[in-house]
Amino acid sequence: MSLKCGIVGLPNVGKSTLFNALSHSKAVAANFPFCTIEPNVAMVTVPDARLDKLEELVVPQKVIPTVVEIMDIAGLVKGASKGEGLGNKFLGNIKNTNAIIHVVRCFEDDNIVHVDGSVNPVRDKEVIDMELQFKDLDSIEKKISKYEKLVKANLAEDMRCLEVLKEIKKHLESGLSIRLYPFEEGEERFVEDLNLITLKPVIYVCNVDEKSVNTGNKYVEALRDAVKNDTTEVILISAGIEAEIAALDSLEDRAAFLEDMGLHEPGIHQLIRACYKILDLITYFTAGVKEVRAWTIIRGTRAPGAAGEIHTDFEKGFIRAEVIHYEDYVKYGSEAAVKEVGKMSVEGKEYVVQDGDIIHFRFNV
Repeated sequence: MSLKCGIVGLPNVGKSTLFNALSHSKAVAANFPFCTIEPNVAMVTVPDARLDKLEELVVPQKVIPTVVEIMDIAGLVKGASKGEGLGNKFLGNIKNTNAIIHVVRCFEDDNIVHVDGSVNPVRDKEVIDMELQFKDLDSIEKKISKYEKLVKANLAEDMRCLEVLKEIKKHLESGLSIRLYPFEEGEERFVEDLNLITLKPVIYVCNVDEKSVNTGNKYVEALRDAVKNDTTEVILISAGIEAEIAALDSLEDRAAFLEDMGLHEPGIHQLIRACYKILDLITYFTAGVKEVRAWTIIRGTRAPGAAGEIHTDFEKGFIRAEVIHYEDYVKYGSEAAVKEVGKMSVEGKEYVVQDGDIIHFRFNV
């Protein structure tokens, strides 16, 4: 499945530096607002040690990981929802994402200009939140206007839709994002067509200095406290460190650098996993001598739906799924050995695919 995440934040908080580290590309990173105008886009490989282990065991002709599309969206400013800066265009770009990576500055550096003159991640977060909420409010108000004309026909569905829209409008006007709105069962259908920005899941990335990357600092704690009641993830990354790691050519050099910094892995690995978690995604694998491949699905997907990620014919003609759990594959070392000890299961249409399953689908069309 296609997964898109958009990096947002105020100007000069480290978005493009982080994007460069994610993509190993060279998006311009400079010390002035609106350095990024058109969104930079990169396909980023999802790190997964299980794929490396399967490659070692199977020795396939090729290995294909899953990828995430990352979009570096230019810095928003106060008034963006009214067209300030290049606001409307940027907000339109955000609408095309599945999740938002919101970078906030949590470090002090007199050499890097802050658009508002001082470091305050809570204020910065609220500026971005408000602009996104204003954009959604505009969408909600337009739909309310449309439905106020429809309810004259006294259709129960239209009347219920209008009631929900008006409640969401109040919710936005109180300064709350729509992902915090208490939808009752089935009510989300009333706003599905609007692709609302503040309904999207958010990951807050605290861009910290090197000495704070493991422990955090007062700015990180302030932000965590501000979002403690939100349905978000908060992670710490030093965009500067990530840029240095990305510039190293060999895995050995990167491992040595990480060890020197007291880190177990690059922060961008954390970030990609956070994207998966917040979108409730998992990975299953197909493994053969021609190809070992990772596939992304939503948690709770049944076997035919997972097969459809490979090809629609697999789903239409689904017969069964031959499933090996990753731990069993590693323990016994090969598909043949797993079969020999009876650890491969044959599953039907109701089987819910588990994270790490290695599956061979049988189908007929």
